[in-house]
Amino acid sequence: MSRKIIIDTDPGQDDAVAILLALASPEELDVLGIVAVAGNVGLHHNATNARKVVELSGRTEVPVFAGCARPMRRTLVTAEHVHGDTGLNGPDLPDPKIPLQPQHGVDWIIDTLMASEPGSITLCTLGPLTNIGMALVKEPRIAEVIGEIVMMGGAYFEVGNITPAAEFNIYVDPEAADVVLRSGVPITIMPLDVTHQVQSTPARLQAIRGLGNRTGHAVYEMLTFSESFDLRKYGWEGAPLHDPTVIAYLLQPELFEGRHCNVTVETASELTVGMTVADYWHVTGRVRNAIFMRSANADGFYTLLTERLARLP
Repeated sequence: MSRKIIIDTDPGQDDAVAILLALASPEELDVLGIVAVAGNVGLHHNATNARKVVELSGRTEVPVFAGCARPMRRTLVTAEHVHGDTGLNGPDLPDPKIPLQPQHGVDWIIDTLMASEPGSITLCTLGPLTNIGMALVKEPRIAEVIGEIVMMGGAYFEVGNITPAAEFNIYVDPEAADVVLRSGVPITIMPLDVTHQVQSTPARLQAIRGLGNRTGHAVYEMLTFSESFDLRKYGWEGAPLHDPTVIAYLLQPELFEGRHCNVTVETASELTVGMTVADYWHVTGRVRNAIFMRSANADGFYTLLTERLARLP
């Protein structure tokens, strides 16, 4: 049986690739819906981008919702400098025809979880955790129903990519991340330590472009646009590919290795706000609340991604 998932996202080129990977894998993943959140760009663009990606995949039966337009307590920080003014610059995708669902995304998440068999739904979070934090505050009982949260966020050795101390998704809404990490829900985290290992090198991008389908061409254009910032920043052969690691973990968990440990978020310090503090060596005695991944099989990851993208139009 396929695993039921909800994707919470702020697309974002790497989010778009993650969504496509999930939608190309119906045997393993039953995507109940996609909920947009403010993050890489504003909510309006992210909700539009999610629908564009769904249409690109041909899976137009998957509903898209709009969630929160700003963090729980802070002013929204966005990343147009990486993703472009629309958040999905690169490919020329048509305006979506499928409608945005009228229900608020947070309410839909709550209703869907509360109507489900406990443990049967996994939340896949690819952006700031505002929607999930708000859902847990509004209806705390969902913490007993969620099967697992698999998130892209945070860092340990790699530390920060938006500030010296913080990864972007956590930095945008550290209060929401704090709510999620204290919820008691089983959590798996794909931090920068993992995503910086799965680099979209020229050879890997050419393999995707060489698929010859519309999706492969669009993904190539997405990643060649967004990677330019990271290539200048890091000076590596290829740019990190963050959010698809969440979906790849659900499909082939053996590609990743990590440790069950305590992870907390700094919410008070002006200097280190949004920093994820992973007690990787168990020195504090705090309750172990997350599986914190540290390494990835990059070749295996790109083999999986390329094979699945080939299935789409």
